[in-house]
Amino acid sequence: MSYYLIIFSIISIFSTASAAFSCPKDDGQFEDPVQCDKYYECEDGVATEKYCPDGLVFDPFNRKINKCDHIFNVDCKDRLELQPPQPKGNCPRRNGFFAHPDPSVCNIFYNCIDGEAIEVKCTTGLHFDEFSGTCVWPDSAAREGCIDPAKKLKDGFECPKERQTDTRGMLVDHPKYPHPSDCQKFYVCLNGVTPREQGCNEGTVYNSIEQKCDDPRNVKECEDWYQDKSGEA
Repeated sequence: MSYYLIIFSIISIFSTASAAFSCPKDDGQFEDPVQCDKYYECEDGVATEKYCPDGLVFDPFNRKINKCDHIFNVDCKDRLELQPPQPKGNCPRRNGFFAHPDPSVCNIFYNCIDGEAIEVKCTTGLHFDEFSGTCVWPDSAAREGCIDPAKKLKDGFECPKERQTDTRGMLVDHPKYPHPSDCQKFYVCLNGVTPREQGCNEGTVYNSIEQKCDDPRNVKECEDWYQDKSGEA
């Protein structure tokens, strides 16, 4: 088959597909009934078949000129078909947010822009959610095979299920809790779920009311902490 015949055949296929689409209005952009990343641009009632960049889909309700958006922002409904993927490196498709290729790594994902992958790490304690394109609590992400951060320290401390709130009733991002037997130590629950043991500088103790390291004289139950330690020595 000659080069010109191949080109003519391709043009005929696209012309037939466009001709089969009836423009709802003379001018505008309209979704394909079966393929979510395919749409038609109508001018004077004549339809031209077009595609979103690989990884993006067409949103008929988007008021912008460019109506292609990330798939988790668009309700494709019955338009389930997509163009063949154009993978590159860590990008399964040229555009979008994608999980780390190692299924056990759930806190790292890739923001792919035209095939160029930018590695992004979730805030400590969160996992990447493939359906929303954001970092969420591990229970919400429900990713199989993920390595969860330690939920319990060696001394048995676990972050309370009931989250701390501030004076405005808002959840505290990284709540702190006093150590049960060591005035110089305290716990921090990263994002409310991942426990970490922390310590105050020598000469200070943890003030659970002020939520900070303080002079022992300001913490009644720990005012003799360093005197007692000297006596033990």
